[in-house]
Amino acid sequence: MGLTSTAVLAVVAALAVALFAATVRLWPRLARPGAAAVSGRIGLLLATQLTLFAAVGLAANNAFLFYGSWADLFGRKQELGVVTDHADGEAGAAGSRHMTRVGTQHPDVPGGRVPSVGGRIDKVVISGRTSGIESPAYVYLPPEYFQEAHAGRTFPAAVVLTGYPGTAENLLKGLRYPQTAHDLVKAGKARPMILVMLRPTVAPPRDTECVDIPGGPQTETFFAKDLPEAVAGSYRVGKEARDWGIIGNSTGGYCALKIGLHHPDRYAASAGLSAYYKAAEDPTTGDLFHGKQELRDRADLLRTLESRPPSGGSFLVTTSRQGEDNLGSTMKFIEKVKAPTQVSSIVLDSGGHNFTTWRREIPPALQWLSARLGER
Repeated sequence: MGLTSTAVLAVVAALAVALFAATVRLWPRLARPGAAAVSGRIGLLLATQLTLFAAVGLAANNAFLFYGSWADLFGRKQELGVVTDHADGEAGAAGSRHMTRVGTQHPDVPGGRVPSVGGRIDKVVISGRTSGIESPAYVYLPPEYFQEAHAGRTFPAAVVLTGYPGTAENLLKGLRYPQTAHDLVKAGKARPMILVMLRPTVAPPRDTECVDIPGGPQTETFFAKDLPEAVAGSYRVGKEARDWGIIGNSTGGYCALKIGLHHPDRYAASAGLSAYYKAAEDPTTGDLFHGKQELRDRADLLRTLESRPPSGGSFLVTTSRQGEDNLGSTMKFIEKVKAPTQVSSIVLDSGGHNFTTWRREIPPALQWLSARLGER
């Protein structure tokens, strides 16, 4: 049974209840001196607490999808079975060597089983031509992509990134990006976009902070060069910067702003939800810069804005006056952006660093992206 299975949660929760009941029932018998009685009490208490913590952890993981599988939890590489589809000229077809479609699923929207009504979600593997990085992702194709009236049309695309150590499933189930995009288009508040959804942790379990690590994973190159190239070679996506945006939350938000700031020739619009503004350096990241201060400075977005001429592009940053710790640095980022670069913000009165807050910010953020992408 999978890590996120409700059956696993039910079994562990039932075991915790059973152990609690056993503890209450057996405690009078064990309330006497002697090594056996003491060992019994310790064993029951430990087993009850361990199963209780496991049940709470599984419930939290099911709600927030920090880890998508046992292999993901324990940091083991997951090999994907590959099904190559040569029928329709999209992902997996001949000539698309850097993207392979390994499955499809229906969006959770009305009429979702019919692509021309609800769109389609492809599960793909992106193979970086330059970086050598290989990463799974989900690609949401809007209903218009399959409609005859739009058969010759190219669509704008937005790369959507989770936080660390989140999984791409967070973006589908927890943050509901495809459903939100679908609803906004139906309401006339946004234009159809292709969403490329994945986590920034493309070299798990290491948090690479979307930088090109000397002698290590070239994560920035993957997102700035390889991913757009692979997607544009597999789907009807525009190839100019004005056709591409990038958005993320937390670590994904930092990555989105950083990549947009350093690569305005690739991404015209970048949105960071609850982002921070300099690369984290801790046990999960390892040595990102190998002592090179210029690389550390480059990964500091506020320092970059101070030291480089304005590069253009549009940025959206979000924070809250109560509940987020990035309010001050977000205000500094806004202050340091100079024309022709543009900056917008969402500042909530209150909201923590969590899915509830990001679900409040995603609809206006997607509207913001839509208004800045695909213009001819």
